[in-house]
Amino acid sequence: MSREYYTYILTHERNHILYVGVTNNMARRMSEHKAATFKTHVGHYNIKKLVYYETHTDIRLAIKREKTIKKWKREWKINIITQMNPEWNDLSNGWDLSKY
Repeated sequence: MSREYYTYILTHERNHILYVGVTNNMARRMSEHKAATFKTHVGHYNIKKLVYYETHTDIRLAIKREKTIKKWKREWKINIITQMNPEWNDLSNGWDLSKY
């Protein structure tokens, strides 16, 4: 059984700030982001809306992709988000995050 790893992009309610990350458990990581306090960058800017993610079977590829996307111009990030999620909805809505 192969593991899954995720490269993802979060934003806040006004879709201005973009945060790129990587994880091996998307639901757990979203639970952590949504519970973030003002002590963290994510908590301070209320960056809790998942607008993009992609799945990888190799952690090295997921990390490489994260680093690549972080270097991109904002416009390029907006383009991949809009291709997957034209309305910029929170893709984690409806997930059961209570067990984390």
